[in-house]
Amino acid sequence: MAQKPSKPEIVYSCYHQVSRGGEQFVQDHVLSYHVSGTLLVNDGNQEHKFVGGDIRFVKRNQLGKFVKHPPENGVFKSVSIIIDQETLRNLSIEHGYTASSKHSTAVSIFKIAPHPLVKSFMDSLLPYENLPSEETSSLLALKVKEAVLLLLRSEPELKDVLFDFTEPGKIDLEAYMLQHYQFNVGLNRFAYLTGRSLATFKRDFEKVFHTSPGNWLLQKRLQEAHYLIKEKGNKPSDVYLEVGFEDLSHFSYAFKNAYGVAPSKI
Repeated sequence: MAQKPSKPEIVYSCYHQVSRGGEQFVQDHVLSYHVSGTLLVNDGNQEHKFVGGDIRFVKRNQLGKFVKHPPENGVFKSVSIIIDQETLRNLSIEHGYTASSKHSTAVSIFKIAPHPLVKSFMDSLLPYENLPSEETSSLLALKVKEAVLLLLRSEPELKDVLFDFTEPGKIDLEAYMLQHYQFNVGLNRFAYLTGRSLATFKRDFEKVFHTSPGNWLLQKRLQEAHYLIKEKGNKPSDVYLEVGFEDLSHFSYAFKNAYGVAPSKI
């Protein structure tokens, strides 16, 4: 069930129009700095809002929906650094860092308290955007190490998050699926996040819901879409991503099959 190894990475975002990033699986811890604009993130538990100047940290093995809003007559900009597991394991060996306790999973995305060293570090990443990747690859591991050491200085409690190398444990399948069915990820991802192999996930799912995962997800998403369109007056073009469909045409086809009428006619 383990994920494929990742690598250190700096990710830049720049949008002139509203961007719905859709569903994303956050495999590694991510430290991000918002230069301008507004970011809305829904992790299945709550919606988080970040504005220009904010610094956020996202724990690994999380689901999230990202909506990026540029400021009026401006551009949404952000820079993120991916904190990969190999770098963290090396730091653990080099400095003896270990997780002293099991951290709470209640909060997965949160704002980092203002700290001049962290802010200066995030600003130092901005010039890398214009450098060829071959010139930055050798520096990335050093930048990730620097990010971790600065986080430990400004947020010491993150030690138990950063150096917890355990994989997701087996959790309540029904509660998790009812909370995250709107995320457009594969069954193998749902299986991993609930601490199961794919075969065990399918078997446990049918015991709980008395149907296959694929059929249940489709019906659940269509029910939510019908409610949002009919009762809330939302447009189908705004709903399909929100409930977990990849494209509007597939959503419209499935909706019409289920309700006998196109979503635009509701």
